[in-house]
Amino acid sequence: MAKKGKKKKNAVGADGTQTLATNRRARHDYKILEEFECGIVLLGTEIKSLREGKISLTDAFATVDNGEVFLRNLHIPEYSMGSWTNHSPKRTRKLLLHRREIDKIMGQVRDGNKTLIPLKVYLRNGYAKLELGLAQGKQDYDKREDIKRRDQDRDITRELGRRIKGINA
Repeated sequence: MAKKGKKKKNAVGADGTQTLATNRRARHDYKILEEFECGIVLLGTEIKSLREGKISLTDAFATVDNGEVFLRNLHIPEYSMGSWTNHSPKRTRKLLLHRREIDKIMGQVRDGNKTLIPLKVYLRNGYAKLELGLAQGKQDYDKREDIKRRDQDRDITRELGRRIKGINA
């Protein structure tokens, strides 16, 4: 007999991933040039707090220091059942990437006006993963152009749907 009730907020996908948080503002403010999947070095109370679904990606960014990538300003609140072993919520966390990826990122960030921003935090097979985006900032006119293009595409799709259904409007 199946229980009736609320649907789980963070349902596990077919590939074993469970999305915990997404940075929706990032795609609005930045043009994402490339995406990288990386692991996060976490403490025990941090992963427990993540599993509770408490995480905030606002104002988070990544930097490359001494050949390593670090995530800064990611807010993971203290674990509710933790004691003196709790972590500080906005501590700097190390990201795990391959050397080739780090070298590629270092060259691009150093050369141009590009930055590293977290796009999504998720669990894959029990491990916390982060989708990191190499991004370039958008100007206001670029944002308006994207909104205009999205509205035009929506109108075209709507009109095609009406024509297929035979509705004259």
